[in-house]
Amino acid sequence: MQVLYQVESTETIADVDAIKILVSRLDQTPRLFTYLIYFLTEVARYAEKDANLKASRHLATAENKNINTKLAGNTVLWSILENQSYRQALSAYKFGFDSTNDMVREVYEALVTTEKYKEYIQQKSRDPKNEKDILCFIFSDIFLPSENCMLHIEENFTNWDDDAEILVPLMNAVLQKPAALSLQNMPDAEKKIFAKELLQTVINKRDYITELIKARLRNWDPERIAVLDMILMKMGVCEFLYFPTIPPKVTINEYIDLAKDYSTEQSGHFVNGILDGIHKDLVAENKILKTDFKSKKARL
Repeated sequence: MQVLYQVESTETIADVDAIKILVSRLDQTPRLFTYLIYFLTEVARYAEKDANLKASRHLATAENKNINTKLAGNTVLWSILENQSYRQALSAYKFGFDSTNDMVREVYEALVTTEKYKEYIQQKSRDPKNEKDILCFIFSDIFLPSENCMLHIEENFTNWDDDAEILVPLMNAVLQKPAALSLQNMPDAEKKIFAKELLQTVINKRDYITELIKARLRNWDPERIAVLDMILMKMGVCEFLYFPTIPPKVTINEYIDLAKDYSTEQSGHFVNGILDGIHKDLVAENKILKTDFKSKKARL
């Protein structure tokens, strides 16, 4: 959707370059996710850095010399740090944002004042659940609610608003099972193939599908319809016609949601009406051929 919008808005972008732009955008998601993991590990490791800094002071107090560094040895933390996929991704992206250190320190300083942290460091053992819980707490209860941290992420990752809904629960899942972390397959190959095929299809078939949409607009002036609404409808019509494994109902519901999230207040209702009408026309003309998995399973 975003790539098509960029193509529609910038006449200088050739169709062949659209795929290159898509590939670049797809790489932004694992880059952002890697950074979120990196940031969290830096906060946990800051416990040791904080202890060293305060102990090295000229007039260090007894309290400064006895700062608890349990967090820096968190077992989940080290499972992530030793994960080969994470190490490869970290080496590839090489984050160097000037504000990272300040944000890490800010989150750590907020953390050490909480009862959750105080309870954690008082526990002598390393209970697996507690090791996971403290990292989840840092991410969900301190990092995400911080306005400064959110500004920091938004300034350095333009895809945060789009990917946050996916990456936040994914981060919590990784903290529960760090050994399963695999950044090289994100998004997976199937999703990448689908994204490329859908983009290429919309570009190749745009004249034909535009005419199908215009036929359903009736009293609407195509030139006055929001660009994003037209893009979403073109994508939906392409799924009707050229992606036999996607049920039409799923297509319509998906693009209604996208219209509500990214376009105008009326867009969801508008896109719903146009796509539903086009779908009925195509069915009547016997132009929609979908794979019926239920029937296929029944025959087996």
